[in-house]
Amino acid sequence: MSYILETRGLTQVYGAGTPFERTALDHVDIQVEKGEILGVIGHTGSGKSTLIQHFNGLLKPTEGEVLLNGRSIWDEKGKCSRKTRFEVGLVFQYPEYQLFEETIAKDIAFGPTNMGLSESEIKTRVAEAMDFVGLDPSMAGQSPFALSGGQKRRVAIAGVIAMRPAVLILDEPTAGLDPAGRDEILAQIRDYHARTGATVLIVSHSMEDIARMADRLLVMNQAHVMLCGTPREVFAHAEEIVAAGLDIPEITKVIRELNRRGIPLDPSIYTVEDAVRAIRAYKEGR
Repeated sequence: MSYILETRGLTQVYGAGTPFERTALDHVDIQVEKGEILGVIGHTGSGKSTLIQHFNGLLKPTEGEVLLNGRSIWDEKGKCSRKTRFEVGLVFQYPEYQLFEETIAKDIAFGPTNMGLSESEIKTRVAEAMDFVGLDPSMAGQSPFALSGGQKRRVAIAGVIAMRPAVLILDEPTAGLDPAGRDEILAQIRDYHARTGATVLIVSHSMEDIARMADRLLVMNQAHVMLCGTPREVFAHAEEIVAAGLDIPEITKVIRELNRRGIPLDPSIYTVEDAVRAIRAYKEGR
């Protein structure tokens, strides 16, 4: 199988040769399938943020390689291709702090402009990106600094979407938002994926946020890949996840408690709907 993104022996050491030397990634091998939603999970310092910065060449590996469509993103001269930055779009945590243009449209147009696109194509992409994130076209001439926190984040995400990347990576896209804002952002990401078929990576420390929308989950712990698989496969290892200091969905905790009380339910359940079906089946089978 060919992967859209792949790492082979990816290693990142910060402060090498100094008293502050720290290994952020230690010979990490990852394969990302084209068109999937991959949730990347781990606590602070697990290596997840370092990992995603390698995918579009913001960091150069200490060792190992990163492949995009089967080819290294670094050339023989040690340079990352400009095309990679457009193919792999990265939305940083709290991206609204990176807004700088005087209007929403100009901010969203920044990436497409750097791609050398025509003015008409840029306008098309700005309108398309605003639609994807739920911003009304009438807002195009407004200042992004007059928007709410959630709206600013939509503008920042739209700026990356406007480049039409084959891979969209979002680092903690719901951080700092209230429950309503969080649900809106996640719904828009799901809609974007459904409408474009793009590969989407979502980085989070919260299993709850992305377990329901990810095709697979990648769990990072202490610079290594701890687990990788479907949500059901990953949550079958709930004890290991909790022992590593990570959280699991509330409904999975409920199922585990029922198991301790002698009710034999599938411990990998992670949605309320599955839990309801399992409990009904158990009651009917008694």
